[in-house]
Amino acid sequence: MQLTETTRGWFLNGEETYVGKTYDIFHPHTEDKLAQVPDSTPDMMKQAIEAAHAAFPKLKKLTKKERADMLFKAASFIEQEKEEVALTISKEACKPLKASLAEVDRTVQTLQFAGEEAKRLDGEYLSLDAAAGGEGRDAYTIFQPIGVIGAITPFNFPLNLTVHKVGPALAAGNPIIIKPSEQTPLSALYLAKVLTKSGFPKGALSVVPGDGVSLGKVLLEDDRVKKISFTGSPEVGKLIKSQAGLKRVTLELGSNSPMYVDRSITDVETVAQKAVQGAFAYNGQVCLSTQRIYVHEEVASSFKKAFVTFTEKLRFGAPEEQETDVSSLINKRSQERVFKWIGEAVEQGASLLTGGEKKDNGITPAVLERVPATASISCAEVFGPVVLINEVRDSQEALEAMNDSHYGLNAGVFTNNLSQAMQMAHELETGQVLINDVPTLRFDHMPYGGVKQSGYGREGVKYAMREMAELKMISINYQS
Repeated sequence: MQLTETTRGWFLNGEETYVGKTYDIFHPHTEDKLAQVPDSTPDMMKQAIEAAHAAFPKLKKLTKKERADMLFKAASFIEQEKEEVALTISKEACKPLKASLAEVDRTVQTLQFAGEEAKRLDGEYLSLDAAAGGEGRDAYTIFQPIGVIGAITPFNFPLNLTVHKVGPALAAGNPIIIKPSEQTPLSALYLAKVLTKSGFPKGALSVVPGDGVSLGKVLLEDDRVKKISFTGSPEVGKLIKSQAGLKRVTLELGSNSPMYVDRSITDVETVAQKAVQGAFAYNGQVCLSTQRIYVHEEVASSFKKAFVTFTEKLRFGAPEEQETDVSSLINKRSQERVFKWIGEAVEQGASLLTGGEKKDNGITPAVLERVPATASISCAEVFGPVVLINEVRDSQEALEAMNDSHYGLNAGVFTNNLSQAMQMAHELETGQVLINDVPTLRFDHMPYGGVKQSGYGREGVKYAMREMAELKMISINYQS
């Protein structure tokens, strides 16, 4: 099946099930119709939960090796179809092809990590005789799957961020239901077919496209769903948390990632080039996108000059073209919002150094300086191709500005001063700090998650699996 052909199916019990009511998926750049997918009803979500609950005993009984082999096989299938899969991502998410190809590579790697970690979900031995009265007893812990997982995934990484929920769930022995972004369900439907083809039992994985409010409500209200893993906005994340009851919840929410460039950096051009990629990769529609850059005043002039030069070399075009660096945003609402925020910053005293113009359904990469901390560009998540560069007197001023945010996901620090690097790493209020790297950097096996309104819980295959498993202790009294 071609991934972009018209379909009327949703994925349940290992096959595409056909329904009557659908909605259209459009190419964000050309506005051409790509496909029809189910406008799923709450009853369809209930069917998926029933199927997942029924599949749980079968999935739980699979050996670690069997789960690992299936995940490795799925990775191999996707690698063989890399170009076709990348083209689907480019079309539905309007992601430049070079970035889509990189996402497929990461997806393959994430599934491989999941296969490896499936074999390593081990407990530990406890010496009970360390406590008074514990003589003659051995004990150990094991991890067991918790049950049905509900995953609500975003549009910006429709395959790899979905795999970051699906891979750990299946590796730990849990069935999972995916509610993909309404705008990008095609990659998730493809993934379900690949994993079923790889041997996972019917019901282990379902994809239920459609309205997030009504379908998410079913996931939250059904006691058979033991955990919700959500990636999206803080507003929706807070709503999920308030309604989740005793369910486990992992929330990957917003960010406006900051970065500092110290005067000790001698190769300012190289840092500027990395920062441009960190700011404008996939049109800035990345949770980790480098949004706020603070530069020591002694190197600020040369940094800004280099940054603008590299920015203006980026090529705007159709996402399917190999040469394209930046394309249209996911929808016109995003274009209008980003354009409005740029204008708002300028009205508040910021200067626009380059870009910031409407083009097709996107925005040309925009660079602003002297942006007030109260401007939306600074204090909210832009999720578009916009970056601010503000000068600071020293690293302490940078630290205070970087921490002046409701968010706390990633931060980057470029410095050749080891003491300064370690001090900032300890004092930055973020989940991850990257020294001499942009905050947009992420490897798929590292722990990943935020503080403050960036959410809580951790992804990264090994760490996600621990949050999808129950720790059980078993004691043996061998002197009874």
